[in-house]
Amino acid sequence: MLTFLGFAMIATFLVLIMMKKMSPIAALVLIPALFCVFAGKGAHLGDYVIDGVGKLAPTAAMLMFAIVYFGVMIDVGLFDPIVRGILRFCKADPMRVVVGTAVLAAIVSLDGDGSTTFMITVSAMYPLYKRLGLSLVVMTGVAATANGVMNTLPWGGPTARAATALKLDAGDIFVPMIPALAAGLVCVFVLAYVLGLRERRRVGALSLPGAVDGEKAAGSVEVVADVEATAEAELLVGAGTGAGASGAGASGVAGAGAGGAGDVSVAGGAASAAPVAEGDGFQGLDPHRATLRPRLYWFNAALTVALLTAMIMELLPIPVLFLLGAALALTVNYPNMADQKARIAAHADNVLNVAGMVFAAAVFTGVLSGTGMVKDMAGWLVGAIPEGMGPHMALVTGLLSLPLTYFMSNDGFYFGVLPVLAEAGAAHGVSPLEIARASLVGQALHMSSPLVPAVYVLVGMAKVEFGDHTRFTVKWAALTSLVVLGAGMLFGII
Repeated sequence: MLTFLGFAMIATFLVLIMMKKMSPIAALVLIPALFCVFAGKGAHLGDYVIDGVGKLAPTAAMLMFAIVYFGVMIDVGLFDPIVRGILRFCKADPMRVVVGTAVLAAIVSLDGDGSTTFMITVSAMYPLYKRLGLSLVVMTGVAATANGVMNTLPWGGPTARAATALKLDAGDIFVPMIPALAAGLVCVFVLAYVLGLRERRRVGALSLPGAVDGEKAAGSVEVVADVEATAEAELLVGAGTGAGASGAGASGVAGAGAGGAGDVSVAGGAASAAPVAEGDGFQGLDPHRATLRPRLYWFNAALTVALLTAMIMELLPIPVLFLLGAALALTVNYPNMADQKARIAAHADNVLNVAGMVFAAAVFTGVLSGTGMVKDMAGWLVGAIPEGMGPHMALVTGLLSLPLTYFMSNDGFYFGVLPVLAEAGAAHGVSPLEIARASLVGQALHMSSPLVPAVYVLVGMAKVEFGDHTRFTVKWAALTSLVVLGAGMLFGII
């Protein structure tokens, strides 16, 4: 009964948000509350929710202060050189833009934090996507999938959980998986290339003469569009450099200014270009924003390296590290109290959305685990494995990691299901190391799970509906995960 209710609850949740009948935060709260009553355990709902909130509170604190810290680092210009390099590569070619999105997301993912990756990637690429009229779900899908593959780094979370659950060394799990994960990353880049070609065919072939850098913020974009395969027209799209009062206006780098967002000059005739939506509230990376602190660049770089090093070495709990880092970054970069308040206010929207989503997800996970649904679901799935598949438990684990890490939290899968799978594999001579490596396969799909708080940073900043993101991303993320699994078997790792 609980198994059926668990799957029904997850299915109901996904259907309602994909059909846009409920917002994710409302669905995360109301649907599990309703199914808790159906399970006959409504009287314990409060206990389940408090237990779930208690378990996710450190995650909420980490995300809150990570958003503030990396938001400040974006404001002061720490990541501008990387962004300029990516944009210089992208020019205004849709294929290069989408591939650049994958490259940027993969590079920034080295810090092991999904929220950071999505904040930097969207801040850099959003104005360019808007100016060129590219699909924003392509941006979110590519960024999430690239981050999912990179999320398997030992300090990213899943590898450490697998090592802890099975009492193994994280290095022994991760290092042999590098070739398979590299194949997954190549798959993401190929996927980005294919999606970029598709976007190029949809919006036309575009090119940007000259370098794209901070000094060409007020330049022009030359667009060459193929109109019904019979004619070509050159459009000169003005790039405004308007900035808000805080100096963090629309990105001049991407040619999406507030002042000239809709201005189009056409040689030889009238035409129109897709401007950045008026009043969409997004502030891109203006290379002349007043929040820049070039004299403190090396201090901020050293602080970030020290913070990431402390995270990897586990010197302090991650929420504490980000809390200290955010406080120090604000104090040094903005000594004036009014400036500190302005920076906090600038990122308050993301903080509130993500923190609210985390605590809403606590209701969902609290009911799943508190009622025993997740335990019964896992037991049913493991019990459904045919006896003849015992010697192939690594393959089974890899395949099961796709749906299970999507429908469950990483903690639930790695600490609840993985030990059972490892025990079943050991009975047939399959080593726990192979089971642990196979369990990492589903992370590309996991990063788009509704139970991952960072994905709400991604869709929120990109102004994409979660349902649209899910419909677009799931198939490509699942394909990437299967490529990782196939490469792992081909190389004899799994």
